[in-house]
Amino acid sequence: MNAKLNNTVMVADKALSIVEYQGQRVVTFAMIDEVHGRPDGTARRTFTANKDRLVNNEDFYLIDFSKKDEFRPYGIDVPTRGLTLITESGYLMLVKSFTDDLAWKVQKQLVKGYFKAKELVENFDPMKALSDPNALRGLLLGYSEKVIELEHKVEEMAQDVNAYERIAKADGSLCLTDAAKALQMRPKDLISHLSSEKMKWIYKRAGNANWLGYSDKVQAGYLEHKVTEVTRSDGTTKITEQVRITPKGLAKLAKDQGGQSEA
Repeated sequence: MNAKLNNTVMVADKALSIVEYQGQRVVTFAMIDEVHGRPDGTARRTFTANKDRLVNNEDFYLIDFSKKDEFRPYGIDVPTRGLTLITESGYLMLVKSFTDDLAWKVQKQLVKGYFKAKELVENFDPMKALSDPNALRGLLLGYSEKVIELEHKVEEMAQDVNAYERIAKADGSLCLTDAAKALQMRPKDLISHLSSEKMKWIYKRAGNANWLGYSDKVQAGYLEHKVTEVTRSDGTTKITEQVRITPKGLAKLAKDQGGQSEA
């Protein structure tokens, strides 16, 4: 396999996945737009406008659609028109027109912390580093930054896990309105979400004003129905059925909601 993606580096407070192709680190147009805070398509348009100044297989690589399976396991989709990978030299040429403060910061971090990092690791001499106070100080600072970064991530993950556990262990089910409040959503937005073709959690029978749960979601333990006997003004009674979201269902929705916000 020529392509390889592993680990991430922080560039402008964004986690950038490390992509290697033909033995060197490369970036996609989407990665450039993301770290530079530019609208989608900015890097591609700049590349198209200056393509005659860049050298194929030196400043960039064109990946054919037939290689899609090589990149798919790592979250990179190769479109039918092919994928363009930008090398360090190609990146520096593309961002020449980016002169804002963020651009200068990103360029420095991307070159030193992304493109050059592999070369530094491969040429690293541990004995020399131990005898060089400046190099040793740099290693310790880098290690400390990584530890702090991981501690913050663990804290954030722990908060999410605790929230999901509290919801999952809660007593009793919630009506749609109360469930929406727990998820910090408007009731109509939650109902629209649950009744969508994508979700298919709840539906209405023809002529029935009450929402009901799909049987597979009930069997999965996400929903349940509460049957209530209501007395009419004329003294007669009727049976109403109300769908309610269980703690397990609420935890599932909260987890999915968190995943969408990160995406």
